[in-house]
Amino acid sequence: MLDEKTEVGGSCGARRSTLASEAGNGFVAPAAGSRLAAEAAVDHARMLNGRYGDLPAAALVGVMLRQVFRGRIALVSSFGTESAVLLDLVAQVDPATPILFLDTGRLFEKTLRYRDAVAERLGLTDIRVLRPDAWSLDAEDPRGELWRADADRCCQLRKVLPLTRGLARFDAWITGRKRFQGGERRRLATIEAGAGSRIKINPLASWTPTEIATYFADRNLPRHGLEADGYRSIGCIPCTDPVNAWEGARAGRWRHSHKTECGIHGRSSDVDGGGC
Repeated sequence: MLDEKTEVGGSCGARRSTLASEAGNGFVAPAAGSRLAAEAAVDHARMLNGRYGDLPAAALVGVMLRQVFRGRIALVSSFGTESAVLLDLVAQVDPATPILFLDTGRLFEKTLRYRDAVAERLGLTDIRVLRPDAWSLDAEDPRGELWRADADRCCQLRKVLPLTRGLARFDAWITGRKRFQGGERRRLATIEAGAGSRIKINPLASWTPTEIATYFADRNLPRHGLEADGYRSIGCIPCTDPVNAWEGARAGRWRHSHKTECGIHGRSSDVDGGGC
């Protein structure tokens, strides 16, 4: 069993520093949370994207972890069907990189086992498990069926708010989103600004399904146990279905609903991106 570093609901207990200057570029951000801070983050992301956005994924991960955001960056991972690629790239640079994992309380057991197996295989030493606030769940979702009536609020309680707290001490984070996943992700930048003046790094933005599969084979990475059953994008049990061969990878998420994202990618939230 994975030796977890766990963060639960409630106050994060640590105040995130304002967006720090990138060494050598003269960038200084105003106070976090202000309109000027948001504008500065956009300018910062644009500058970083122009300087590093065309780097190969491995090189980009290396420069972000070792130089630009050294000690101030985390990877957010769902430990889904494609997650091992980015986790492996990060582990090759620094296996002690903080990995934030959202345990919503509604995950597949195979996802939890996969998390443990991948962490052991790659030597990841700082898995931080983020869980929803128990008081909020008791008040708003005592039977665990809020997803039926209000899936957006369910995601807010179980994903968005815990991730907001977990990211509070970081200035940047790495996500595994890719343009081929469709929807809003088609226009995904390699480096972008999120709400709260935090920078988001998407090293695999331009990767294709073929490149993902090739990397898995070349590195002999373990596969998620649900993938063989037709699951290509995996979240919480009630809101995840297997997909048909002709469907997009995320077609099984919130099927028969207008909903396509869990909310951690939305600019209206305190976090902007992640491993939905």
